[in-house]
Amino acid sequence: MSSAIEKNSVVSLHYTLRNDAGEVMDSSQGGDPLTYLHGANNLIPGLELELEGKATGDSFSATIPPDQAYGEVHEEYIQVISREMFQGVDELEVGKAFMAQGEGGEQQQIRVTAIEGDDITIDANHPMAGLTLHFEIEVVEVREGTEQEIAHGHVHRDGADH
Repeated sequence: MSSAIEKNSVVSLHYTLRNDAGEVMDSSQGGDPLTYLHGANNLIPGLELELEGKATGDSFSATIPPDQAYGEVHEEYIQVISREMFQGVDELEVGKAFMAQGEGGEQQQIRVTAIEGDDITIDANHPMAGLTLHFEIEVVEVREGTEQEIAHGHVHRDGADH
């Protein structure tokens, strides 16, 4: 008997993610399913909402708007900085990602989006910000999370403790 997905369920699923043009952006097909603890902010909010109440064997499609996924593009996260800011970096190319320290000291990922001479355009938005995401989902397994998984907020592989 399969239980329905609810808070603290451990869910294994296969997914294929497409953009508006229908291009595959990510997929678990041909590999291990994605396994996560439901209700612990381990997935984008819109997808977690769509999975609520589903059970083992369910297959469905879900379209998640940006505000329920990775948010809208924030123009203030896009800046042009000097190449000097990349001292010690041998190869600078469009698409390359770096970890940078934000104003509050937190780590954030930035991507190089354009290079014009010594002017380097960087973007700290999530790479999928502003995108509507189209998922094909197959729920492979649903089980109750263990006390420790729930306390830690994530799944422990093969019952492993840490």
